[in-house]
Amino acid sequence: MIEIRSYRRVFDLERRIYSVDRLRLNPAGVPVRGVMYFLAILAASMIAGGLPLLGGIVGRLPWYMRDIALPGVGATVLSVIRLEGRSFHLAARALLRYWAGPRRLAGLRRCAAAGGRWRPQEIVLLPDGSDHRMRRLRYAGPGAVLVSVEHERRGRAMERDLSGAARPGLRPVLSLRQPADARVLAEGQVISLGPGARLLVKTNAAGR
Repeated sequence: MIEIRSYRRVFDLERRIYSVDRLRLNPAGVPVRGVMYFLAILAASMIAGGLPLLGGIVGRLPWYMRDIALPGVGATVLSVIRLEGRSFHLAARALLRYWAGPRRLAGLRRCAAAGGRWRPQEIVLLPDGSDHRMRRLRYAGPGAVLVSVEHERRGRAMERDLSGAARPGLRPVLSLRQPADARVLAEGQVISLGPGARLLVKTNAAGR
């Protein structure tokens, strides 16, 4: 009975190098993965040799130990290692992702730790007019405003010249004020604001 811990070993055939030109290697061949491990370890040793602290330690080793023996032994060991049926680099990548990933998930997303506080961002609330009274408001156009109560106007929502066309470069101001005895209108009035026009809604008789 053979225990198969991963179907990868059944369907994933390992690539090997059996000869280089006319030079025949060992009968079992050299795994391509081992060659990549050898080059990676050799590059790491060369980089470590240029560092301030590790460079002194690596520089004391003979060149054949530093450039041939250690990368060869390391590549052989890493090629033989199997973690749950996976090769070393796949298992190492999975472990790094696990260590760097969140420990708590909610909806497959990172969530705060238990006992933490959540503060919502600032929310802008605009009244819909259902309370039948005007609220203090400052708005810059372009846009449209629906007024459903009796009100007093001052200013204009859009400056126009004698021909009726809008004149650019001006910033008209329209102010609305609700009297104390204002009643609800049977039909709301829509006020159109031009680009850059400002709307000021005042709620008391003094207009403050």
